[in-house]
Amino acid sequence: MSLGQDGPPTRTRLPESTAGTGIPARRPARSGRSLVTVVGVVVLLIAAIAFVNRGGDHGGGTAGSGNGNRAAGGGTAPQPTAATGTRPVDGKSAGIPTGYSRTDQGAQSAAANYAVALGSDGMFTADRRATIVDTVYAPDVAAAQRRDLDGVYSDPDFLNRIGLGANGAPPEGMTFVSRTNPVGTKVDDLAGDSAVVEVWYSSLFGLAGEGSTNPVSESWYTNTFHLKWVGGDWKIVGFQQKDGPTPVGRDQTASSAEEMSDAVNGFGGFTYAR
Repeated sequence: MSLGQDGPPTRTRLPESTAGTGIPARRPARSGRSLVTVVGVVVLLIAAIAFVNRGGDHGGGTAGSGNGNRAAGGGTAPQPTAATGTRPVDGKSAGIPTGYSRTDQGAQSAAANYAVALGSDGMFTADRRATIVDTVYAPDVAAAQRRDLDGVYSDPDFLNRIGLGANGAPPEGMTFVSRTNPVGTKVDDLAGDSAVVEVWYSSLFGLAGEGSTNPVSESWYTNTFHLKWVGGDWKIVGFQQKDGPTPVGRDQTASSAEEMSDAVNGFGGFTYAR
């Protein structure tokens, strides 16, 4: 989808479809897990985001050069996630960290925190969704993003398919979980007022509660954020999503619905920084 500016598009890659059906392909089943339900829930969410961000590829991915952290072979040198001693962010806007430095550290912190905001359960509530979009997107693309995201997240059919009510609320006795957990970040390019940053993260999504037909499941993705320095801060002008890298799951017993609900309500999220 064109955002009406010269910057890169916001795109999410939809999993390859089964030939002739348009139905996303399912991965082989794993022992001890109901992957039909798990994949169904994740695919629905990805499909919704893909619907919002549909459009051609206008040269997304890694932009030009100019990053000072290049390896000898032309790739990006690995940068350990470690404290630098420099405060990465000055404050918050509507609960979202803002006020980043105009450096690679600031761009990585912005991308990670914006990934958390865009993957939160707040996106399923109209007022909170508008606040998130206005906070993380550049002003010249925010209005278009609000309009398109409202069309998806307020669709009764979509909400019903993931187990939520028309107002985005979960059924009584259920806890809705939508949480992004960044694992690492990488600067692909940093030049002038623009930055391209990858965020690798795991995602928890589903309904925790007895009798849930969409239990909380884990998925892994990498988002490539195209950022622009606007009004003294980094803002999103577009992003792309791809699956993985996905680690091999261990043979751990899944927690009960009550344990999962208690964990989500008891453990708060982090402010991510380099």
